Amino acid sequence: MKKEQVTGRLEEAKGAVKEVVGKAVGNTKMQVEGNVEKNAGKAEAAAGDLANKVEKVVKK
Repeated sequence: MKKEQVTGRLEEAKGAVKEVVGKAVGNTKMQVEGNVEKNAGKAEAAAGDLANKVEKVVKK
């Protein structure tokens, strides 16, 4: 497992929590920040997934 996969998924989870809390307390800024963090985490995890797949193909 690549480092990017782990950190990306952690950021995604952290952002999702921040987004929900922002929505619950009516804090639009926190909600938007959470959404941005969540999507950045998804992108980082996807990059790690792709790197992992490429590595597997190259090893074969």
